[in-house]
Amino acid sequence: MRPDILLIVSDDHRWDDLGACGNADVRTPHLDRLASEGLRLDGHSTPSPMCAPGRMALYTGIYPVRNGGYPNHSHAHAGTRSMVHHLGGLGYRIGLHGKWHIGPRTVFPFEEVADVAGFLARDADTRPRCLVIATAEPHAPWGPLPVGCRSPDTVALPSNLLDTPATRDALARYYGAVARLDTVVGGHLAALETSGRAEDALVIYTSDHGAQFPGGKWTCYQPGLRVPCIARWPGRIHAGTVTTALTQHVDILPTLLAAAGATDNGGVLDGRSALPVLLGQSQVHRSLVYGVQTQLGAIASGPYPVRSVCDGRWKLIRNLGHHATYANVLTAATASVHENHYWPEWVAAAHAGDSRAAALVRRYLHRPPVEIYDLQADPGEFDNRVDDPQMVAIHQRLAEALDAWMRQQGDLGMETELAAPSRRMAS
Repeated sequence: MRPDILLIVSDDHRWDDLGACGNADVRTPHLDRLASEGLRLDGHSTPSPMCAPGRMALYTGIYPVRNGGYPNHSHAHAGTRSMVHHLGGLGYRIGLHGKWHIGPRTVFPFEEVADVAGFLARDADTRPRCLVIATAEPHAPWGPLPVGCRSPDTVALPSNLLDTPATRDALARYYGAVARLDTVVGGHLAALETSGRAEDALVIYTSDHGAQFPGGKWTCYQPGLRVPCIARWPGRIHAGTVTTALTQHVDILPTLLAAAGATDNGGVLDGRSALPVLLGQSQVHRSLVYGVQTQLGAIASGPYPVRSVCDGRWKLIRNLGHHATYANVLTAATASVHENHYWPEWVAAAHAGDSRAAALVRRYLHRPPVEIYDLQADPGEFDNRVDDPQMVAIHQRLAEALDAWMRQQGDLGMETELAAPSRRMAS
């Protein structure tokens, strides 16, 4: 029997901002329970640290440049097939509740779902269902700190953030938005339970990309690309397990197809099924994961293309716009709905001689052509090893892999970036 599928996709959630990952400052009891009942995929990443490209890669199983939806607020190439077509061909009724930010509708002809419980109940005994829940949390603006959340004075700051009062306030309110996300997830899991089909359902939770702090969203550093991913399938996925196998969003659709009994994906997808990883039959999936950031088309930003490749330990980032000073909504002079009110404190501290502030501001605004990091020794990606003579072979191996991937994707780097306006979604 084909399983029902519930795919929950949040908006701007860093991979380790979960109680299940050891973050004591955020309240996520429902997601923690989901992790305790299933598998946590700690090696999972999005191929793009922006909303629309990350979502369209997830729904099509094709990387952003090749599917056409590589800038933000863009559309996929006409004729591209998404999960609606692939799973629909297996008899699934497929709906989406919540955020779209994808296009065109011919590529993503989801049934629009207003009543989740009604969708789960309809045709329950005749057709398998696949429902995508796309939440708006924890995207900014984050709003006030909910009751019961940690005080800004007590939260522990990730290594990519400068310790200032405004930064602490922003991080605490982001954690509050994550707590609201968790409540939303809990409600949808309860609706699945009420439907009577939870024991037969494959549930996957993930996010489009990481949180929007400097070094996260809009960058190919780990806090932008690495995202949470949890899979639960009672009786099939072992409860309370964790894997570090490298997987990406493009692998989720072929995994769903394999779980539904498909023998192949027609050879058109960039991803491949990670079902053996989910079922505990393998601890290895990909040897390399890739990242692509198209800055042109993002809000208040000029061209600044970034590409990356990572083998799990070693990571290479290529900044194709390194000659320019990076700028986006977070570096703007005034606060906005994008919660950048801490940035002036960072700049002021840097000008006042704070060496850590200066390093963080410089790292965000002025990047070298190539960066190489040892994620095992340097998970914060601060020690660029590109000029280390011991890195020559690693540099060459990763650079050749990235070049080959870009060729396969039809990615011309800066030329592809400058063509981003042609991919804009019609209003």
